[in-house]
Amino acid sequence: MTRGQDVEIDPAASILGLIDVQPTFMPGGGLPVPDGDRIVPPINRLMRHFAHAFATQDWHKPGHLSFASAHPGRSPYETIELPYGTQILWPDHGIAGTEEAMIHPDIDQTRIELVVRKGCRIELDSYSAFFENDHTTPTGLDGWLRQRGFRQLFLCGLATDFCVAWSAEDAARLGYDVTIVEDACRAIALPTAGGRTTMDEARDRLTVLGVRFAVSADLVTAR
Repeated sequence: MTRGQDVEIDPAASILGLIDVQPTFMPGGGLPVPDGDRIVPPINRLMRHFAHAFATQDWHKPGHLSFASAHPGRSPYETIELPYGTQILWPDHGIAGTEEAMIHPDIDQTRIELVVRKGCRIELDSYSAFFENDHTTPTGLDGWLRQRGFRQLFLCGLATDFCVAWSAEDAARLGYDVTIVEDACRAIALPTAGGRTTMDEARDRLTVLGVRFAVSADLVTAR
């Protein structure tokens, strides 16, 4: 990751979004993202730039339909068709109420004003902070952000190519100015066709929508 152009933070309209910064997505968790634990110090440093933050948590009931274990004979990372579309089957993770589903204990939570729990419906997965995976069932985050006057979102967390990317995509379509802070994220990067990965595809999709990719050193507070 290298520095790009400066990205100005508007203190009156900006908020930092921590997407699924949970031990369940870190080494030793149910669905570990490579080096996922290494985002905790950068996020705590990043938090100093913002007066406001929100967080999301995957919060699944046991037997969730996105789990491979809920489909006898299926293995993690296979895909199936569910009523709302194609679903990647995941290892069991983010089980509601467990320690590994909590926000990582080393995260500075003093600026986190809202926690959105998603994937709570056993029959419906949820990557995005804004909508369940049927793309129509809202989480309520959009209304909260608008009522608070936030227009500029900076996103970090796990994983860049799934929950962070889907959140960024929905935010851009809803009219927010969106920046993904790459050094405070990590990707799963599953292989796809033509030697590409889910991260390559996510970057292409988001760039078309005007989502910026930056690193912490690019961020400057507007005067």
